[in-house]
Amino acid sequence: MKVLVTAASKHGSTLEIASAIEKVLIGAGLETAVVLPEKVTELAGYDAVILGSAVYAGHWLEPAKQFVSRNLAALLARPVWLYSSGPIGDSGKPIEEPPDVARIRDATGAREHRVFSGRLARRDLGRGEKAIMAVLRVPEGDFRSWTEIEAWAMTIARTLQAEQAARQTLVAAR
Repeated sequence: MKVLVTAASKHGSTLEIASAIEKVLIGAGLETAVVLPEKVTELAGYDAVILGSAVYAGHWLEPAKQFVSRNLAALLARPVWLYSSGPIGDSGKPIEEPPDVARIRDATGAREHRVFSGRLARRDLGRGEKAIMAVLRVPEGDFRSWTEIEAWAMTIARTLQAEQAARQTLVAAR
């Protein structure tokens, strides 16, 4: 079983989440590749897809949305999981799903969508982003929970392994 993990990332934080997911899946015995969404030309050869995007101004980045548009038929033919990265700080507020994710989830038949807290490093930002950060008093820091990310990836790995075992049992019974 081969899994594609692809993520649109503006400053690298969301791609780091994709790499952490890849590590868990490989550790569980699944063949896995991390590829930027704009570099994916086809999904042939992949049995499942995990698609993520950084969230800016409440929306997914264009490369992730374009990936879905280009590969919609192929995505419908395999299991898909979605994740968003972007909320920052320890506000205690519930993390809300970006508005365009419901449309993407429905279009792809995704099994689940998770929102993970993100990372914000002032050194990575452009002048305009720094100004917005100052005006909105956005906290700097890494708020990602690696334990939560790895647990989610392990749940996906177990699901895929169980489905693969069930298919093999069915084939053997024929």
